[in-house]
Amino acid sequence: MSKKEKKELSEEEKKFKSLRKQIQEKLIKFATRIPVFMYLTDYRERSLKDVITQLEPSLFKKVTGLDVSDFELLVSLGVFNSGLMNDAVYKFKRYEDASLEYIGINKHEGEEIGLYDTVLSEDDYTETFENERA
Repeated sequence: MSKKEKKELSEEEKKFKSLRKQIQEKLIKFATRIPVFMYLTDYRERSLKDVITQLEPSLFKKVTGLDVSDFELLVSLGVFNSGLMNDAVYKFKRYEDASLEYIGINKHEGEEIGLYDTVLSEDDYTETFENERA
């Protein structure tokens, strides 16, 4: 390789590393701030993906610092495993429900429950919750 080819290669490597670092930073922001976003949004009956991209993109930007385009980039890169994300959102909502019911609040009674990219009926959600208690 000539010096010029080596320099071009190292420039490409720098760009790749920079892009990789940006993606890592965006992912860390998402992971650390998404529980706050889920707590603040009142759209429990919709999937989290829909809430982020369609219903409350400005709240998502305020809380996480990420645009919808950043979120869509992470999704397109295959960063999120739907099954694991659904499970994480389910567990968050389960603990949130338990704390709200403890103080006597249930303003979402009878509504469907949105996970990451799917929605459960109240019966399915309750049945799963009851099975985990047993």
